[in-house]
Amino acid sequence: MDIKVLGTGCANCKNTIALIDQVAQAKGVAVQLEKVEDIRAIMGYGVMSTPGVVINGKVVHAGGVPSRDKVEQWLTA
Repeated sequence: MDIKVLGTGCANCKNTIALIDQVAQAKGVAVQLEKVEDIRAIMGYGVMSTPGVVINGKVVHAGGVPSRDKVEQWLTA
């Protein structure tokens, strides 16, 4: 599962990466986690508020840290 966290390095972006990593490890799901900080790349996904989360090329979240339940849903889908 390819997951990108879009953001410029703010605290919420770091918390989002940490949360996804924790949930993936807890569920035993192998993920390729990548941080995207380039503004043009972020805007290329159409994300205007960060952090954004892209799973397998599809934007699934933008703006604020996602809930743990939401992350768990993504990783079990």
